[in-house]
Amino acid sequence: MKIAVVGGGAVGITAAHDFAVRGEDVVLFEKGEIPNEDASTNRAAGVLYDAFAAPEDARIGDRAIERFREFSGTNGFEFVETPYVWLARTGDEKRAAALREQVPRMQEQGRDVSFIDADELAERYPTLNTEDVAVAAIARNTGRTNPGSYASAVAEEAKEAGAEIRTGDEVAVRINPPRIVSENGTETDEREFDAIVVAAGVHTKRLLADADIAVSLKPYRVQALTCEFDADADVPMVYDATEGYYLRPHPEGLLAGDGTEEVESDPDEWKREGDEEFVSAMEDRLSHRVGANTPEFAPTVKRAWAGLCNATPDYDPLLGELRPGLYVAAGWQGHGFMRAPALGEAIAKDVLGERSIPEFDPTRFTGDEEFEIVEGMAVE
Repeated sequence: MKIAVVGGGAVGITAAHDFAVRGEDVVLFEKGEIPNEDASTNRAAGVLYDAFAAPEDARIGDRAIERFREFSGTNGFEFVETPYVWLARTGDEKRAAALREQVPRMQEQGRDVSFIDADELAERYPTLNTEDVAVAAIARNTGRTNPGSYASAVAEEAKEAGAEIRTGDEVAVRINPPRIVSENGTETDEREFDAIVVAAGVHTKRLLADADIAVSLKPYRVQALTCEFDADADVPMVYDATEGYYLRPHPEGLLAGDGTEEVESDPDEWKREGDEEFVSAMEDRLSHRVGANTPEFAPTVKRAWAGLCNATPDYDPLLGELRPGLYVAAGWQGHGFMRAPALGEAIAKDVLGERSIPEFDPTRFTGDEEFEIVEGMAVE
């Protein structure tokens, strides 16, 4: 088959890689570089886990972690094994109850997760302040990485397998038949393909709208920062469900974030830097969670930035055939990079006739749905 992939983020580049290793004629079009500085992949947190309760999500998470491990050590990409802890605070009965309900369901899906009480958590990770922890759980099939290094590494593997990677090439999509249109100076180049995969992240909605196809996607802004911390300290990845923020070890010390803006963002015109209010709130949170047991720690912020995620009406992705020969892979609700190796594999299988994740069928929506944006990691 002749296949085009539009978008060089983690999902798109994985799909291109998988097409190439299966002997398909694939061209990937990316309007920037790989990794693209502004793209969601390059600005992702790099928190990787399979702790999901829904069967399809648990299956995808497990496969993603498996493939991250397989790619680790390739072209500068490294998967660093790191436990993932999530917790609800004393007095937050809503999220405590949700966590108590989630863990058994995750265990039913074969996930390596278990409850951990505050005393054991404190003993295992003395850096963490656990005095306000009501309920906590720990997942072990988990890790962290530098997201941009994954895109670069898999792009190299894809090229070696025979994929054509075209960067700096902004294109349009047309259907009936599926084709890619690109402008080269004053000339227009139009190429037909047997199949086109649109994996253009937050630009997917506009790209498809230009082809008169509506999809139920809304880009929204999230924020993260890094700060100095003892590189030798044993710290897990942590998600505080009560306050809705996460932290993880990072080469600069700690990486932490939340800052979800529950309004639709313009995918081109958005603030790339972190807000002062976000930075101040995260300094207070980090001082509480790791500073209380580490008196010498004062959060010295190194960098603060924002990125964009895509929301859908039911918080599940759009993944599959949208029109004859036209496929979409988007709408990760903040869980895109961590599942990219499996999602890219899934859309490649779809194109090649192996129906992979019917729950994510993009035709379940008409494209004109009204819906609100919510935090993708929220425990409710």
